[in-house]
Amino acid sequence: MIDLHSHTTASDGQYPPSELVARAAAAGVTVLAITDHDTVAGLQEAARAALAHGLELVPGIELSAFVYGKEAHILGHFLRPEDPDLARFADRLRDERTRRMEAMVARLRELGFPVRMEQVRKVAGDAQLGRPHLARVLVDQGWCLDMKAAFDRFLGTGRAAWVERFKLDGAEAIRLIRNAGGTATLAHPGSSKMERPEISALAKAGLSGLEVLSVDHNPTVRQKYLALAAEFDLVPTFGSDFHGEAVAPDHRLGVAAMSLELFQKLRARAPSSRPV
Repeated sequence: MIDLHSHTTASDGQYPPSELVARAAAAGVTVLAITDHDTVAGLQEAARAALAHGLELVPGIELSAFVYGKEAHILGHFLRPEDPDLARFADRLRDERTRRMEAMVARLRELGFPVRMEQVRKVAGDAQLGRPHLARVLVDQGWCLDMKAAFDRFLGTGRAAWVERFKLDGAEAIRLIRNAGGTATLAHPGSSKMERPEISALAKAGLSGLEVLSVDHNPTVRQKYLALAAEFDLVPTFGSDFHGEAVAPDHRLGVAAMSLELFQKLRARAPSSRPV
C-alpha cells in the first residue's frame, strides 16, 4: 500500500516520525512519504524507523505556495533532504513563521486575550510554529470551544488575529523541489480550488503529479482531476494527508493507495533517480 502524503510532529502532525512510521506499517502501508510543512527535520528519525519496520520511506516536504492568487500546496517527493538551498529556505520559513506568530499573539493580546509566545512554543515543541498551535492554546485556555472555532473566530483568513503570511510563488516552490532532486505534486487540488488555469501554469513550471485520489475528493471530483492529469501529463497520486486522529480524524492511514505502476512512473520523473 502506497501513501505519499503524511505529517509528523516536525510540523503539525500528532505523532513523532518514528511512531508515524510504526502506525503506517501496522495499517498495511508499505511505501510512505513524510511531507511535513516547510521542513525535512523529521526525515532522519523516520528513515531509521522505516528500516526497522521494513517500510520504504519517500523523503518529502509540503510547501505552501501561490499561483494566480490562490494558495497551492505542493508536495515534494524523492528529494535530497540535505540539499543546501532547501535547508536555507526551511531556515527562512522558520524565521518567517516566528515573526508571524509573534504578530498574531500581539493581536490577540490587543483583543484582551493574554496569550503568550511561551504557551505557543510549549504546544509546538520542536515543530515549525503554525496557526494550529496557537489555536490549541486558545482551546486549552477555554477561550474557544474547539480548533475550528479558534480559526473561525480569530485565526482564519481575514479574521481578527489574522496576519498575512510570506508568499512563495508556485513556480519557485517547484524549482526548489526539483533542484533538490524531487518531483513536485499538487496536493488535494479540489480542496484548494485549483482549476485548469492554475494546474496549467504549474505544469509549465515543472509539476510532475496531481493528487487525484485525495480522501477529500468525491468520485466526481476525482474524475475531473484525472482528466486534467491526463491533459497535462501529470501522474495521478494518492495521499491520506494523515496528521493524526486528534488533528484530522477523517484522514486515516491504510484506507486507500496508488498503484505501484503510477508510483514508479512518478519516481522516474525525479531528477535524483536519473544517472549522473
